[in-house]
Amino acid sequence: MRILAGEYKGRNLLPPPASSDTRPMTAAAKKSLFDILAGRLIDAAVADLYCGTGTLGLEAMSRGARRCYFADRDRLVLSRLRRNIETLGLFPRCVVWCGDVPVSLAGWLEGLDCAIDVAFVDPPFSQVRQSPWQQAADRIFVPLSAHLSADGVVVLRLPSELRVSGDFGPLALQRTRQYGGMKVLLLGRRRRADGGAG
Repeated sequence: MRILAGEYKGRNLLPPPASSDTRPMTAAAKKSLFDILAGRLIDAAVADLYCGTGTLGLEAMSRGARRCYFADRDRLVLSRLRRNIETLGLFPRCVVWCGDVPVSLAGWLEGLDCAIDVAFVDPPFSQVRQSPWQQAADRIFVPLSAHLSADGVVVLRLPSELRVSGDFGPLALQRTRQYGGMKVLLLGRRRRADGGAG
């Protein structure tokens, strides 16, 4: 695992432990996704939810994001994330939240002094397949939308076979990309009929 582009291009990252259910994105899929996001990352505030060892958030920082908020409940995984952050010298620009994301997200976001420009939401596929979709949507997308910048984007990764209702609460689907056994949905704030942000 390594950073693909930007200031830290080529730097190696510690992977998740073998016991983890974290599934890092393949290099090809990550490159394609970050090519789509490229214009949004300069000086951006990023959230990396279900972050694992931080490959998405750290890639965003390498490409110009000014800060990143990482969240996961697996303490062993977060230990490796902290080592990755330390290796890159990024601790002054990173915050690591430890806890259950749907339960704690609203409280974490309330403590921020800035809006989120890009949020990665990458729950373990096993969890997504077993959990009630709408409950998770309400506890993640509603608080994210309240703290998302006007042109902010939420990047949601799901198993390719999972069907979702298309109801993302205050967020609207903008694009979908398929990468092998997964799909990536890009969500943004709904727009009012007069063109303002919803």
